Amino acid sequence: MDYGLLSVLPPLIAIVLALVTKDVFIALISGCFSGYLILSNFHIINGLDRTFMSFIEVFQDTDNTIVIVCVLLIGGLIYLVEESGGINGFVDAMVKKQGMIRNKRMAEIFTWFIGVLVFTSGTLSTLLTGAITRPLNDALKVPHEKSSFIVHSTSTPVCILFPISAWGAFMIGLIQAQDIPDATQVMIKTIPLNFYAIFAVLLLPVIIFTRFHFKGMKKAEQRADTTGELDADPTNDMISNKEARNIPATSVINLLLPILSMVVVIIAGLLITGKGNLLDGDGMRSILWGCVVSLVAAYILYRVQGIFRYRIFMKHFFKGAGHMLNVASILIFAFSMGGMVKLLGTGPYLANIVSGLLTPALLPALIFLFSCVISFSTGTSMGTMAVMMPLAMPMTTTMGMSVALVSAAVFGGSIFGDHASPISDTTIMSCTTTGCDVMDHIKTQLPYVLSYAGMALVCYLVVGFVSM
Repeated sequence: MDYGLLSVLPPLIAIVLALVTKDVFIALISGCFSGYLILSNFHIINGLDRTFMSFIEVFQDTDNTIVIVCVLLIGGLIYLVEESGGINGFVDAMVKKQGMIRNKRMAEIFTWFIGVLVFTSGTLSTLLTGAITRPLNDALKVPHEKSSFIVHSTSTPVCILFPISAWGAFMIGLIQAQDIPDATQVMIKTIPLNFYAIFAVLLLPVIIFTRFHFKGMKKAEQRADTTGELDADPTNDMISNKEARNIPATSVINLLLPILSMVVVIIAGLLITGKGNLLDGDGMRSILWGCVVSLVAAYILYRVQGIFRYRIFMKHFFKGAGHMLNVASILIFAFSMGGMVKLLGTGPYLANIVSGLLTPALLPALIFLFSCVISFSTGTSMGTMAVMMPLAMPMTTTMGMSVALVSAAVFGGSIFGDHASPISDTTIMSCTTTGCDVMDHIKTQLPYVLSYAGMALVCYLVVGFVSM
């Protein structure tokens, strides 16, 4: 069934409510209910039933379940590392003893650098970069809005600029599916033309060194500098419950060993499941094993040191995991929303609108713009790419435009929504590991990502006319 304009209503409701109420729970639940109400032909009872069942059906997807479980596992791990004194030991080693990172600017550049290094998965990048760098950022009073902005900007945008993971295989597959010859070469040519991702990643060091801030981020910086508060509302911290605990610093190994164990196991998992090829590895399964092994390594380490016995270890683990229940709930609602949007056909409906607005020179810019709209509305980058490529490529070849240029416009516009939408999984995960409130993150990051998108749009307009 074609739901037409109604298919746009649920994601629009979710986004507007998220921005107006600043409550992502209300926004996502309302969006889900409105969508399933439409799918139930406006029968309220059926709509409610399908809404509630959709939350349960989220767990039918293995990848969804793994992400939610990993959020809980990492919450427990972070709390254990903190209680063991590992975080204080890491901060002490990096800031006081070694003096490697002496100020906020260096902490922010370190966060950017780690984010660039982890280029295999947007989810993995937000998990590892946030977990590794949060102790330093907190110690040097980097507001959570700023750290989540840096972590998020070096997640999926980096993956698409260094596509030597599953991202590369996915993009090549999309291009090849449109009967485009030399798909691998086309994908490589899209990299310097992906203006949005380039701006998002490469302008970060400039922003950090120049201390350029839009109003919301400037306010957050001033708050952290004058009051020491890292959140606009301290009770919004998505990881720590801010309880007063005097934890002595211990060896930095109490932080590094669990994290390094996770990284090594994830890489090994990708190689094993991909039979020696990282591109073909099972990312979700590797992340799950990485989280489990890191917890086992932490238990053995802390037990040998006599820090925790089994009962205390498990008590701290479940307490830390409990701090992440709100995040896990948000993910469940977001995954439900994604499934509902797919059933309504929101992406294809918006994509079809593009066909009546195109001239050859405007093709790259309009494809980029509509990819931005679709990805922001749906919160999914890969889903937007899958919807837009079959529409964009036939028009590209018919109009004689550059396949690499238009493909880059699709990829960049799709990344915009993953980066900017309040219902994107990487948005939620970036806030999870940095401790930032989702709506505080969206409000302070949005001026930057809109600026990147605006500059990218101008670039596609210029290149589109020049290439004619």
